[in-house]
Amino acid sequence: MPELSPRRRRLVLAICCMSLLIVSLDVTALNVALPSMQRELDATTSGLQWTIDAYTLVLASLLMFAGSTADRIGRKRVFMAGLIVFAAGSLLCSLAPNLDALVAFRMIQAVGGSMLNPVAMSIITNTFTDPRERARAIGVWGAVVGISMAAGPLVGGLLVESVGWRSIFWVNLPVGLTALLLTLRYVPESRAPRARRPDPVGQLLVIALFGSLTYAIIQAPDSGPGTVAPFGAVALAALLGLLWYEPRRDEPLIDLRFFRSAPFSGATVIAISAFAALGGFLFLSTLYLQNVRGLDALHAGLWMLPMAVPTFLCAPLSGRLVGSRGPRLPLVIAGLAMTVSGALFAAFEAETSNATLFAGYVLFGIGFGFVNAPITNTAVSGMPRAQAGVAAAVASTSRQLGQTLGVAVIGAVLASGVGSSSYEDAFVSAALPGWWILTACGLAVFVLGMLTSGRWARRTAERTAQRLESPEVREAAGLTA
Repeated sequence: MPELSPRRRRLVLAICCMSLLIVSLDVTALNVALPSMQRELDATTSGLQWTIDAYTLVLASLLMFAGSTADRIGRKRVFMAGLIVFAAGSLLCSLAPNLDALVAFRMIQAVGGSMLNPVAMSIITNTFTDPRERARAIGVWGAVVGISMAAGPLVGGLLVESVGWRSIFWVNLPVGLTALLLTLRYVPESRAPRARRPDPVGQLLVIALFGSLTYAIIQAPDSGPGTVAPFGAVALAALLGLLWYEPRRDEPLIDLRFFRSAPFSGATVIAISAFAALGGFLFLSTLYLQNVRGLDALHAGLWMLPMAVPTFLCAPLSGRLVGSRGPRLPLVIAGLAMTVSGALFAAFEAETSNATLFAGYVLFGIGFGFVNAPITNTAVSGMPRAQAGVAAAVASTSRQLGQTLGVAVIGAVLASGVGSSSYEDAFVSAALPGWWILTACGLAVFVLGMLTSGRWARRTAERTAQRLESPEVREAAGLTA
């Protein structure tokens, strides 16, 4: 990639951030629209789960594939293709005549989304070659997630109340078109010096694992264990296939040796736990505020601000703490805040009082604000520089998988508890096991944050890095990408 002027680099960063904004805003705004979609499309709880999980599931399955493809055929080319597919999927979602069509179109949207975030991050890291400039650029990139968290519920509420839930997807069209034209004009093409070869078998096994597991969890309350058992068996077979096949490839989709590093393994589980908590928290909160309290979408969005604003404010503070003191303190703060938040709902029924509901939202926002920055830092801790991008991609996949599982598990628990009763009568008691699950997710963040950020953990990362940096591995894996 040619050296760009400072102004051109800032413009490239802005273009990449536009793609992240529409993807992140789409998810957070859509949560506020769930009750309206439920009424118009006559959707069940499992149907609502699929409108969220169809997107995050495809995204989780294709992130690493999209990143390696961009390294091989050109990052600008893949990024532009992603913008086109995402915008087309958004248009189709806005026209969906029924729930099945909406779920299918959400999957098309996700195919485009998978080409945006990881590829945009590759463009940023190759545009900003100075470490300090790169750190600031990544900080801006991370702040966009906070902006989407803060603005998403409010924007979604305004759009749903004034125009309807379909308008949430219309927002993506002008932003996507603008980003596409700017990319064509200002973003230079780049490729990896030596990109990894495709791993189609590994990719198919990942899709089978994620898809079968999610389907089994979501459909279990409606279909029963006997119906979903074959899908559980497929998920188990796919997992065993990955464990057997991937170590035998020279250039695997997922290098299982990474998991010998305690910080990397910890970051993976922390990402799954934290984002499972986020997915479940948003799902329960949205349905409670609108279906139980009877708030409209706009006022439900306003009620989410006590969670979104602390997330926005704490994210940059967490980044500075990671830079100055390491990941342990932010992870401890995050784990404690999320655990206490979940316990307020699980043990004290926080949703039944405005004061405790507000406190629970603020605590969760603080926890989630602190958890995101150390995940990537912990994942790449001690890794060879050539491996850092792959490690970060696994962390990103873990985030999406966590959100998928959070909506699937919490939604399944809620559906089982509500049964044939109305939401107003059964929600608080039906949601109780879900809140305990979210409490356990927060506790997992706290415990793993403590265990995987100390001296012992750093030694395991150093040993893993030494193995991965051996001449044989570098030559065989071609991990200069």
